[in-house]
Amino acid sequence: MRRLGAHMSISGGLPRALERGRTLGCNTVQFFLKNARSWRSRVLDDGERGEFLMLKDRLGLEPLIAHCSYLINIASPNPSLYERSIEALREELLRTQALGIPYYVLHPGSPTGTGEQEGLYRIARALNLLLQDLQGVMVLLETTARGIGSRFENFARILEMLEEEQKVGICIDTCHLWVAGYDIADPRGYEETLKELDDLIGLEKLKVVHLNDSKAPRGSGRDRHEHIGFGKLGPEPFRWLLQDERLKELPFIIETPKGVTPEGEDWDEVNLRILRSLEGEDEDKGDSGGYRP
Repeated sequence: MRRLGAHMSISGGLPRALERGRTLGCNTVQFFLKNARSWRSRVLDDGERGEFLMLKDRLGLEPLIAHCSYLINIASPNPSLYERSIEALREELLRTQALGIPYYVLHPGSPTGTGEQEGLYRIARALNLLLQDLQGVMVLLETTARGIGSRFENFARILEMLEEEQKVGICIDTCHLWVAGYDIADPRGYEETLKELDDLIGLEKLKVVHLNDSKAPRGSGRDRHEHIGFGKLGPEPFRWLLQDERLKELPFIIETPKGVTPEGEDWDEVNLRILRSLEGEDEDKGDSGGYRP
């Protein structure tokens, strides 16, 4: 059985994300460490940290995955935003380390008109500053819908500039790959995508997979997530990923839209159930899982 989980809310405190994940039947969970749309960070007191560590051990959710807040941009040419991003990232990485979380997913950032190469240099510079004292945490650069991170070559270049590249890995997002132009909905395109990743970076660097269908067409650069099997990707790429022996040790996380179905079911439960059915489905069975509306 693959490690399947969802991005969970931290409303009520970080421990609640773990409880919500277990209630859904997850065996891995991803969450923010703070309000993702604010620079301000609240204090994590000893009681909340202790409860989190206790639940982490008791619930058996692994690996746990922290996700960066949205405002961080370590590719920015704006000196003030760049320095503020570095400090915010430093704080989040220290919190990730203190909570015993092994993976931290990071958006590479945007150079906002100053050019890709300059942006890649700023990303590498920031990581070189921050990775020196980081222990027990791997920073995972996430593939993006457009710009830096939309091509595997970007990550290969960043890794070349790192002093401690062993502390950095990759997180791929199926929606992002698709709208960036990778044809993962075609069997040959799927294999070519993994081969390119292996050739340029190495499959051993891939540590987390985000499973999201796409509302937008391939190559559009539009990051709009959809429920599994209900979008432009359809169910097949998700079955290939879940049945791929090369990826059998990896955690798979959904970031599909929250809410309830017209029948009143939680969409996270539905998406996870669809993925479990695809994990065990033979290719020649066709669309037997009832995943289309």
